[in-house]
Amino acid sequence: MSNIGFIGLGAMGKPMVKNLIKAGHKLVLYDKYAKFDELLALGAEAAASCKELASRSEIIITMLPSSPHVKETILGENGVIEGIKKGTVVIDMSSGSPAVSEELCAALKAKKAAFLDAPVSGEELNAIDGTLAIMAGGEKAVFDKMKPLLEKMGSSVILTGDTGAGNVAKLANQIIVALNIAAISEAFILAAKAGVKPQLVFDAIKGGLAGSAVMNAKLPSILEGNFKPGFRIELQIKDLQNALDAAHNLNVPLPLTASIMETLQALKADGFSARDHSAIIRYYEKLAKIEVRK
Repeated sequence: MSNIGFIGLGAMGKPMVKNLIKAGHKLVLYDKYAKFDELLALGAEAAASCKELASRSEIIITMLPSSPHVKETILGENGVIEGIKKGTVVIDMSSGSPAVSEELCAALKAKKAAFLDAPVSGEELNAIDGTLAIMAGGEKAVFDKMKPLLEKMGSSVILTGDTGAGNVAKLANQIIVALNIAAISEAFILAAKAGVKPQLVFDAIKGGLAGSAVMNAKLPSILEGNFKPGFRIELQIKDLQNALDAAHNLNVPLPLTASIMETLQALKADGFSARDHSAIIRYYEKLAKIEVRK
């Protein structure tokens, strides 16, 4: 089995590493902030820096909050690029900017290393179960070689195009998710204000055209008033900012995305940054002066 270096051991990274260990891979780990003693107990090893990790790995996976973190990890002082070996494949599974993916690919190519951007859709439970949706960008030959490894972490692994295409697909995903939650919020605020029980409306419409994976996943928690983070509002803001930046560079207007971004900014101002993005409904509840609950 391959020697894999894994950088970023937060809520998503840790279970992803566990699935790779379970599959028989040897793991070398690094995280600047998170503790990962439980992974070391399972047989993984620790590196003192990203540079050292790169020197001990054939494949390197990053799972970090945003593109600036990934860029620092790979190109910064004592970064991956300083220790990387010829033929190494770097897979960035963070959600970030397509432009940064292209920059990293070019830098690694100069070192005779390969790169895939392979962000994921799913939450911590999907990472634990190995059922993430993985959307990749990069050379097909590299993707084909890495696909069996990615399938240890995801139930859907799709090459969407050249470098950066994986992050474009993830940005499209994030636009649809955020706008879907906003549409659900408006619809159920209307139902609640009209005196119709939201649970019964959910039961009535979930099997029809308005039904969606987003509604099925988020509405039960909303009805319980549970906004414990699966995907935080601050991360949704980061992703939509990347989407708006990419769209503006392509002269593509995204008026609905811009609108929901302002909703998210209002929630951030109200102290909801660390809550789940289903808390988008709290914005509408504040406007309508009613809560959507069972």
